[in-house]
This record gives sequence, C-alpha cells and structure tokens, in this order.
Amino acid sequence: MAETARARDILDTAARFTAADVIRLNTRFAEAGPEEVLRAVLEEKVAGKIGLVSSFGAESAVLLHLVAGIDPATPVIFLDTHKHFAETLAYRDLLAERLSLTDLRVIHPDLDVLAARDGTELRWSYDPDGCCEIRKVEPLARALAGFDATITGRKAFQSGTRAHLPRFELDTSDSVGRLKVNPLAGWSKDDLNAYFEAHDLPRHPLEAQGYLSIGCSPCTSVVKPGEDPRAGRWRGWDKIECGIHTPADDMDQPSF
Repeated sequence: MAETARARDILDTAARFTAADVIRLNTRFAEAGPEEVLRAVLEEKVAGKIGLVSSFGAESAVLLHLVAGIDPATPVIFLDTHKHFAETLAYRDLLAERLSLTDLRVIHPDLDVLAARDGTELRWSYDPDGCCEIRKVEPLARALAGFDATITGRKAFQSGTRAHLPRFELDTSDSVGRLKVNPLAGWSKDDLNAYFEAHDLPRHPLEAQGYLSIGCSPCTSVVKPGEDPRAGRWRGWDKIECGIHTPADDMDQPSF
C-alpha cells in the first residue's frame, strides 16, 4: 500500500498588518468617534485579537469605561513595574471593581532579570531607559505574544510628540505587524473632563496634587503651569516615552 503523503508544515511568517491596512482603517474611521472605533475592534474584530494596555493613570478611567460598556471581558493588561505609586495600585483595584472588568491581567517583570540588572533598585536614577526596558518593555512583549492589536489611551494633546497621533498605527516595537488602536487620539482635555463628569467616574487620587501623567513614582513629578501634561515624566532627562510607545511622526503615519 502506498505510503500516505505527509502534510507539509508551513510556518506563516507574514506580518499581521501592513501600512496599507493602517491607511485603510484610518480612512474608514476618519470621522468616527471613540465608541464606533471600539465597537469595530471589539465586536467586528477588525484588528483581530485585541487587548487594552492601561496604566490606570490620570485619564485611564475614560477609556476603561468605554471599553467596559461594550465588552467588560476585554483583556486589560497592567504592567506592575514594582515602582508604582501606592495610589495607582489602589485606583486600579477601584476601577476594576467599579467597571466590572473581568479579565484584568497584572504583568510583572522577571525577578531574575531584576536581580541581575537592577539589584539595587536604583537603575531608574542613572539609566531610565534600561529600567523601562526590564520593567515595562520586556514584560509587555511577553504579555502581548498572542495578540494582534492593542488599545491605548494616548491622546494627541498630551505632548508635541503625540500631535500627529492617528487612530490606527503599526506597533514599531517589533516586526510582527501588530496594530495599535488609539480611540481617544482626537479628544481634548475638556472632552475627557466632560466624560468624567457625565459618568461620575472617580479621579486618580494624585491628579488633584498636580500629577497629570502618572507612571512610576521615582520618575513622575508634578506638572508646572503652562507645561504639557507629560512634562512631569522623567524630568531632567532627554526621554519622552518609556519604550512601549514611540513618537507619532506625521511623515510615517496618516494623521486622520
């Protein structure tokens, strides 16, 4: 009897999404509001398997509330860097309960890596990029291995480096063609404040003290009058992002 032909194992190495996909999605949703964008990615699955990456910072409640209103089982990924303010951890737990988030995933850095590369826990003070790499970038890369896209809470008004932020963009942190979805890209601070009021959402307890963009405690300071909201991050360093996000360049992305 003839031997049955063996099926060939073919490894699909094609990118999940391309620049052409980004243009198509930004064109389709050029006039769409955040809820329409979120329904498309959460219900229509236009971006494949997706999760929300949240810092549970000063403005996070708005996006989390919008997502929970559509699908509270959406995976919400929080990076516990072991350097957060205690107030942020308490706020995370408050919002998770208040919004009935049923798939909150708390991601931690590798303890062996921390011991080897930040045994003193002071790396933030002399190498903030290296600290972010081991506490945020690498753990998130592991957490997102099975996802096609992520939802972020970035807004164009937050800083000059985000001024051209599109609703959809390619994640340039890796080569797999993962999408980033920024539903609130076009919202202003007034839009956010109005949403907080309309839905009676709790504020991050540090916001009233002048912390307008809240990350790890050693690298977050009060924002001074007239500064952009992210001016309090890594003050004194030539650093504007943790490495999870890169500046949105209007030459690289269509700014719809």
